[in-house]
Amino acid sequence: MKKRVVTFGEILMRLTTPDYKRFTQTNNLQVEYGGTEANVALALANWGVPTAHITAFPNNDLGKSAYNYLRQYGVNTEHIVFNEGRMGLYFLESGAMQRTSKIIYDRFNSAFANIDPILIDWNSVLEDVEWLHWTGITAAISANAAKMCLDALTVAKKKGIIISGDINYRRNLWQYGKTPLEIMPALIEKTTVVVSGLIDFENCLGINEKEYIKTCEAVVAKYPSIKKITTTYRTTVNSSHNKLSGLLWDNGTIYESSLYDMTHIVDRIGGGDAYMAGLIYGLLHKESNDALEFAVASSVLKHSVPGDANIVSLEEVEQLAAGKNIGKLLR
Repeated sequence: MKKRVVTFGEILMRLTTPDYKRFTQTNNLQVEYGGTEANVALALANWGVPTAHITAFPNNDLGKSAYNYLRQYGVNTEHIVFNEGRMGLYFLESGAMQRTSKIIYDRFNSAFANIDPILIDWNSVLEDVEWLHWTGITAAISANAAKMCLDALTVAKKKGIIISGDINYRRNLWQYGKTPLEIMPALIEKTTVVVSGLIDFENCLGINEKEYIKTCEAVVAKYPSIKKITTTYRTTVNSSHNKLSGLLWDNGTIYESSLYDMTHIVDRIGGGDAYMAGLIYGLLHKESNDALEFAVASSVLKHSVPGDANIVSLEEVEQLAAGKNIGKLLR
């Protein structure tokens, strides 16, 4: 039986200015859909992993369009809820060269934020599941979303499911009267694989170390359920030129990936989600060092693809991780 993965989180309608135009000069916007957890699900489904995404959409044509977006890429949608509320939006102005990209969020009172936790039966959703993925963005959206996330993790831990969490601290999202330090520790303590930078750990766990390895040791000493901690290192030369590598702390063993020089970035959005999808796939099918290389290669390729999701083949990621067929014309 193939290993099943479930992801949980909001999907937004993405509205992008075309041709690198500024918000103030464009007369039209390109419509796409994306969300950090759904981006992970879509990449995995594209690589042949049976994947389901749990979310809520408004019961209108926009919600149905987002629903169909998941279905067309093979993501299981049977547990998605159609709910009161609106479609969350975000607007993107893509930067180039020395001009930075800009994002404006408009997601207040969305159908996902308003979801009633009793609408999802996690025992049923997580039956025969190998891996569950969540992010700190979901916990920050609303009290209901945070409660659902905790419910999911509680059931998953009882079932022995691998749980990954991308802490993803976003200061401006925490608007419902709770702080990350009140919500996140209970979620992180149930998690097996954590994606986090130093700032995330400081704001969500109150752990303030200057060195990443010492931080990993401090986190695991406090939360022994965590077996692996990972992060990416990005050097931003400008909007079009970044360098990227990854690090994986695996039960005390440190793995570091190859360094990639990305000189002509097409779309940076979703690069972290592509890394997470690659890491999940890698840890399900490979040894830790190869899993890390696969994850970073996945993220690098995403930077060449417009939109939120990493629509690249398994073969393309494998070849880049192995240093083959880089930029060649394949016939």
